[in-house]
Amino acid sequence: MKIVFIGTGTSTGVPVIGCKCKVCKSDNPKNKRLRQSLWIYEKSFSFLIDATIDLRQQALLYGIDKVDAIAITHPHADHILGLDETRIYSYLNKKPLPVYATKESIAGIKRSLWYCFEEGVPQGGGLPELQLIEIKEEFDAGPLHLIRLSGDHGFQEVTGFRFNDVCYLTDCKRVPEETIEKAKGCQLLIVNALREKPEHPTHMTVSEAIDVIRQIKPKKSYLVHLGHQIDYNDLEQKLPDDIKPAYDGLTLEI
Repeated sequence: MKIVFIGTGTSTGVPVIGCKCKVCKSDNPKNKRLRQSLWIYEKSFSFLIDATIDLRQQALLYGIDKVDAIAITHPHADHILGLDETRIYSYLNKKPLPVYATKESIAGIKRSLWYCFEEGVPQGGGLPELQLIEIKEEFDAGPLHLIRLSGDHGFQEVTGFRFNDVCYLTDCKRVPEETIEKAKGCQLLIVNALREKPEHPTHMTVSEAIDVIRQIKPKKSYLVHLGHQIDYNDLEQKLPDDIKPAYDGLTLEI
């Protein structure tokens, strides 16, 4: 299995428009962050977690020439508006693209991309063909077996995933005990860490993410959904050996 971090940034991306801070002005490519997303490639099956605003750019950068399915964590713009870019994939696949999401996320997708689902919308400009599939506690997508992991985004639920020995959590403010138990025993944990301080109402800080990591006890962890307050080199030097900040383009063979 190949895992590619095609985006490790927040909803603004990094650099942030108009910002002149140290990280936004940095020449370090590891401080350039597209919106948060993961690409998983297993036995020729191409799978995305979330479809970001930057999906077209990510696909061109990393050679994502086909996508067989997508799982959605939650229906915020930075995680679903890239679904509009998937029209090429359903065209190439000659069938609708399966999109796995909770009932609440499906409702959000239908609100944001209403023109894909309402009758009478002209087809001339080309529309993505999406097969929305409600997530249960466990489901299969191609060769992948996924277990749903619930997270608390501060004011709404966000969905994480466990597949094989990998656990993925993003946009969490709190991780429920039930999810901690489901994630225990994983080899790799990917978890969000917005900044070091101050605390944020809807996202974990680095110290909060480390607390979750120590409860789950994976062999290796990567921090994602990093804001422009995070300088890659500075954070890497502060972290223990088993925890690393992720960066765009990071590729793991599992």
